[in-house]
Amino acid sequence: MLDNEFHISREAKATLVSIVSPKFEFHKDLKETERSLAELHELLRTLHVKTGSQYIQNRKTVDPGTIIGSGKLKEIAEAAKAEESTLLVFDCELTSSQIRNIKKISGLSVIDRCHVILEIFAKHARTNEAKLQIEISRLQYILPRLSGFWSHLGRQRGGIGVKGGEGEQQIELDRRIIRERIEHHKAELKNLVKSRVQQSKKRKNKAVTAALVGYTNAGKSSIMNRLCKVDILEEDKLFATLDSTYRMLNPDTKPPMILIDTVGFISNLPAMLVEGFKTTLESAIEADLLIIVCDISDPHMEKHLEVTHKVLNDLGIDEKDHIIVFNKKDKVDDEFRRKIILRAHPGSFLISSFDEGDIEGLRSYVIEYFLGQQEKYDLFVPYEKGEIHSKVASNTNVIARSNHEKGIYYKIRVPGFIFRNLGLNDYILSPKSELLKKLKDSASKE
Repeated sequence: MLDNEFHISREAKATLVSIVSPKFEFHKDLKETERSLAELHELLRTLHVKTGSQYIQNRKTVDPGTIIGSGKLKEIAEAAKAEESTLLVFDCELTSSQIRNIKKISGLSVIDRCHVILEIFAKHARTNEAKLQIEISRLQYILPRLSGFWSHLGRQRGGIGVKGGEGEQQIELDRRIIRERIEHHKAELKNLVKSRVQQSKKRKNKAVTAALVGYTNAGKSSIMNRLCKVDILEEDKLFATLDSTYRMLNPDTKPPMILIDTVGFISNLPAMLVEGFKTTLESAIEADLLIIVCDISDPHMEKHLEVTHKVLNDLGIDEKDHIIVFNKKDKVDDEFRRKIILRAHPGSFLISSFDEGDIEGLRSYVIEYFLGQQEKYDLFVPYEKGEIHSKVASNTNVIARSNHEKGIYYKIRVPGFIFRNLGLNDYILSPKSELLKKLKDSASKE
């Protein structure tokens, strides 16, 4: 019964409720509140939940029992029922007692912003690690709100798949079951994370990576599809992509260049989701280059960019090499606005993911960035060292190659960490080497 109560019905029609209060984070003024409500509309659209009217209450202080006060709540409930809404969605995080109080006064089902995001995450998770982390977050959300969710049951028997006592006894039994589930899932997650870290270390020694990061619905998946010529899910919805996706950017360079699509960022992320959210961004932490994607057509673009930098700072990677890509230029006709934004962010890119020229320009930049990070080496390998010749050909970018009496001269470009793993130190020619001078002279004459 709890799972049914927690599930948001797609048949519901939702009325949205928010507040403007100087003491309420993310709702300190009308502009902040309206932006957050617009985002909540999109979150509900992602769940295919219809929305009705929205209401904003101005208050100096937040009512501890109902957020907006019982009088205003009754007024909103009557209007919601008149337009056949069955659900009140509060654009903030509600406590168990607040859920219970609002249900009792309004006579409607009640959920909050956190509940909506949790359902979207659960719907879009694909990997076992993401599913476990979201289930842990979901159970941690339910635990302190259990009495609020169970208020409609009175003293009925039953629970989370087991028989137990009645009333409060049943709630305590369910709390114990939830705590046990959380601990069990945490142990499972720990093993999965350990395995992923080991895989990441192996990949780190064999490839270089760039991660697409940015606010949700900025077009990261579209850019990845065009850059890598693949077919990742693209939807005009928030959190369409939740799990990190890895694809080959350029198969012709050595080592392979991998592009990673990550979960989109969002402001006002509920507290219990923060750790789970960061877990899904581990791939960004391990990346060599961050590609920050921002929707230039969004009126809240600057706020989205601010949230992105804050998340990167929280992850401790705000100093990592990065470029900013302003996407969806095809939706902005104001050339003056384009120029102002690019001037404010020097070195950034302005693109449309549907423009082949834009995509090719971005792709070339990323490839040249990685090539530019590589170190150059002069090698001389005797002919009889067949295994060494094979290593050079298979693992390095050969800039120049010339045959000589006793062996082959190579000028190569390769990341230092890969060169060190190849065991080629014995074949390096010193810049002052007489042999290198002769080889270069011979190559120039040829």
